[in-house]
Amino acid sequence: MSLLKLLKCELNALLSNPVVMLTVFGGVVFYSFLYPLPYSHQTPREQPISVVNLDKSQTSYQLERMVDATPQVRVVQRDNSIVAAKQAFLNREISGILVIPEHFYKDLLLGKSPTLAYAGDASYFLVYGTIVEGLAQAGGTLAAKTTVSKLVIDGTPIEQALHQYAPSQLNMKPTFNARMGYVDYVVPAVFVLILQQTLAIASGVLGGTQKDQRGYWDQVSVIKLIGVRCLVLVSIYYLLSLYYFGASYSMHGISQLADPVNLLTLLLPFLLCSCAIGMVLGAILPRRELVTLVVLVSSMPLVFSAGFIWPTQSIPQAIVWLANAFPSTPGIQAFLGLNQMGASWQTIAPHYTQLWLQTFVWLVLAALTLNRVQNSQR
Repeated sequence: MSLLKLLKCELNALLSNPVVMLTVFGGVVFYSFLYPLPYSHQTPREQPISVVNLDKSQTSYQLERMVDATPQVRVVQRDNSIVAAKQAFLNREISGILVIPEHFYKDLLLGKSPTLAYAGDASYFLVYGTIVEGLAQAGGTLAAKTTVSKLVIDGTPIEQALHQYAPSQLNMKPTFNARMGYVDYVVPAVFVLILQQTLAIASGVLGGTQKDQRGYWDQVSVIKLIGVRCLVLVSIYYLLSLYYFGASYSMHGISQLADPVNLLTLLLPFLLCSCAIGMVLGAILPRRELVTLVVLVSSMPLVFSAGFIWPTQSIPQAIVWLANAFPSTPGIQAFLGLNQMGASWQTIAPHYTQLWLQTFVWLVLAALTLNRVQNSQR
């Protein structure tokens, strides 16, 4: 069979397989809109809290108003006791509690440091962090105001007092996530994993469908079949990758710092390796449906071991070694470095080399497994 005829047969097999078509086009495009949706507001805002004011002073009421004015929290009720506020929290009526202790104003006048108590459900770490940030911001502002007022009363000029109330001034300038949002943090890395997983599913389901049948795939050499299948799927995924790294990033306002040539160069081993993984799964699994199941089950472990959610130094070495057998691990680090951090090619070159080594190993495995399948069919 000629190379051109094999190419036509491979394209026809791909386009006539509804499962593969839904995975390749439907899955990639669908996830480009669905996955960023929960993070569209970037960070939680206006979280409902209750205030338990045990001081009842004018200053404590001022603190309540300052807390309510922060964008992170919103005071929806005021309780007379911690028990009542706790019950409202357990009933999911509020997300957090602020307790202003007795003698709050008195301690401020005496120069003591009163303790404000915060409470929230730390299992929802985004919500909990937002509430604590808002309450700490309001408390810190009131403390600064009180300190400056005391310095002015003691005879310090107000301009000098404004710079003396704290030993240091904080000037925050986010480097790689200017909006400090979760879309910029999560989506770029997960999109890389989506490309890998959907490509592996498509390649695996296509091979699994053909494994128990006779056709053009057992009439050509394994090397030629692998080459044509990689050519077809990788070409399609080049276009889908450009959509992800281009139009989709622009739609969600994600930074795009990579040089297009470097991005296209890095994509080649990443997509080839993902395609080879799918061929291996399609050849060794007894049914084609299991390819989708295995790939989906592996998604969460690969995300958490990729090094952008949890530092690899805190992950057991055995898991790190296993994760580095898949292109998503070096791929995520390399794509984040190029596109989100503006890294040079020399910086991500070790990841690029690792991707080519993975590609070689997985292609060899694909050739061995497909050769075994062809022998069994003949």
